[in-house]
Amino acid sequence: MEQAGTTNGYTVDTRNKVKRVPDRGHYDKETVYAILDAGYLCHISFVMDDQPFIIPTLYGREDDKLYIHGANTSRLIKHLDKGVAMSLAVTHVDGIVLARSAFHHSMNYRSVVVFGHARKVPDAGKENALYIISESVLKGRWNESRLPNAKELKATTVLEIEIEQASAKIRTGGPRDEKEDYALDIWAGVLPLEVRKLPPVSDELLKEGVELAPSVRDAGS
Repeated sequence: MEQAGTTNGYTVDTRNKVKRVPDRGHYDKETVYAILDAGYLCHISFVMDDQPFIIPTLYGREDDKLYIHGANTSRLIKHLDKGVAMSLAVTHVDGIVLARSAFHHSMNYRSVVVFGHARKVPDAGKENALYIISESVLKGRWNESRLPNAKELKATTVLEIEIEQASAKIRTGGPRDEKEDYALDIWAGVLPLEVRKLPPVSDELLKEGVELAPSVRDAGS
């Protein structure tokens, strides 16, 4: 088993080593954290009763820990709370790479795969973990909202996932065509993509006179 790693990076072995185009792989925490912090939606995979599952959910990060939440009755939450092995993926697509040949079309992307185990956050830390998730989705919104009451907190389980291992994979740049194809009269390049926030739409039941929340107003800035 191949291993490497420092205090600023994750140990690399057969579980998290990038095998396809390995020079796109990154194992330092700075790169992994930046990709995780640029999003708030992940997909979590696990095996239950010999059946693989993958489920999307929101997350937030603090240091080397990720937080997810759900109803106490959630299959995802109940199963991960048993301490089973799981993996988590986050991907950002930054562009469609259009080559001259169909074979060499690709995407520019930033992705992270995390490996670890989950454990339940105790009641004393539950509200802070929910705050971290909320801030990941829309910074400032938590402090504008009515905070969870005792009944709502009791109905919610929050799990903490310590990042045991992770790998990032990044592609940038234009197409890589075969040398002979550069002479073809076919347009090639990159179609950039981005996720952007659109103008907010007020709830039709919004109380008259309520102004736009600062978190929403600042989201597009």
